[in-house]
Amino acid sequence: MMHLWKKSTLFSLGLILLAPFAVSYGDASTTGTPRLMEGPMVGAVSSTEISVWVRASGEFPLALEYDQKADFKSSKRTEKVVPSIEKDDRTAVLRMSGLEADTLYHYRILINDKPAPYIGAFCARTAPAGPARFTVSFGSCPRYQQDPVQNIWKGLEKVAPDLFFWLGDNIYGDTFDPDILAECYRYQRAVPNSRHFLATTPQLAIWDDHDFSLNNHNRTNPIKEASLGVFKRYWANPSYGLPETPGVFFKYHYGGVDFFFLDVRYHRDPNTEPDSPEKTHLGKEQLAWLKEELLASRTPFKVLVSGGGFSNEKGPKGDSWASFLYERNNLFDFIRDREISGVLCFSGDTHVGEFNAIPWSEKGGYDFYDLDSSPLAQKASDNWKQRTPEIRLRMPYQANNAGLVEFDMTAEPPTVRLNLMTETGEPVWDPVVLTSDDLKNGTATAEANIKLD
Repeated sequence: MMHLWKKSTLFSLGLILLAPFAVSYGDASTTGTPRLMEGPMVGAVSSTEISVWVRASGEFPLALEYDQKADFKSSKRTEKVVPSIEKDDRTAVLRMSGLEADTLYHYRILINDKPAPYIGAFCARTAPAGPARFTVSFGSCPRYQQDPVQNIWKGLEKVAPDLFFWLGDNIYGDTFDPDILAECYRYQRAVPNSRHFLATTPQLAIWDDHDFSLNNHNRTNPIKEASLGVFKRYWANPSYGLPETPGVFFKYHYGGVDFFFLDVRYHRDPNTEPDSPEKTHLGKEQLAWLKEELLASRTPFKVLVSGGGFSNEKGPKGDSWASFLYERNNLFDFIRDREISGVLCFSGDTHVGEFNAIPWSEKGGYDFYDLDSSPLAQKASDNWKQRTPEIRLRMPYQANNAGLVEFDMTAEPPTVRLNLMTETGEPVWDPVVLTSDDLKNGTATAEANIKLD
């Protein structure tokens, strides 16, 4: 009798548990207690707008409340956004607009018109309206599976850059399953050491192979459209590709500098194909877009942001621009022939911090500097010992690191200081300091900046 009672009771309880909840307790609803699961993360900022990425626990109305003062007594609110579980994976990008340039704004997330529980308030700054002094940090390859603590974020908080760029391998999805890619993003966003930094510093991103699909993958990736969809849901970039050319590439302006974020995966031919004028890294449309935008740029410095390094160190089948030297050299010749000054290169992927140069001054142009930051958080590699870049400017740094670049666009001429930082925020090397005059045709500077001791 007792056995039959237990079975009957458990069956009834099962029906209750399976049935949709029709009641609401406090803030709870049919999708549970409204709260943030990940975020906030500041995305692209301009002189009048700040974007903030969040992921909620359900389809609840979300908004930002913001004020120049921390008491929120004169606060404003953004329009409400309801994230879709099916289409958006509960993610949303909220935008404060009509803001003052170079101004700090306090903000908090509202869910159902109430401050999100357990989150508190944060602050973020709009971009300057014109040329400015500012600091950019960047990096690649935080492997949550190997380092879930990731002390680098505390070092970055100490340095307090104005911008942070993710240069790919931002997660190690290594899968053909878009759901696993999304889950890996959620793990990375939940790293406790990173959460305050993400909530207060603008974050911009491109991808590389491990967040595109599998190691060293290319245009043949069968889920590239789906992985692009996941990428768009989990970042707050200003744009993604062109209307007729998909990808994660975009242009971004800040403080008097143009940054060109490149997609080196979506249109990429396999590394193993013989290099030729037809072999492409960026795809014809993205390459044409890049050349057109470089030609139109009037900023003293123009930064190419790439998942893989620009130097020829990895050889003809390496997973970098070394496998696409026809396209790389064509681009560098275009820069020289059209007298486009001020081009610098940021890159990642190598699992060791590197600083190299490509001596285009020998070809009538100027020397291209390639600062490579990797890894942000995992065991560094010693594979640099087998590499032979055109010019090695500094001995590689075999530990966790991030790029640290200081622009002074108010100086005459404008200057840039290029270095890496340790995970505690200390400089790795003596910096390389360049002026915009150093990056003009007929100027050779790389040899003078070699310091390998």
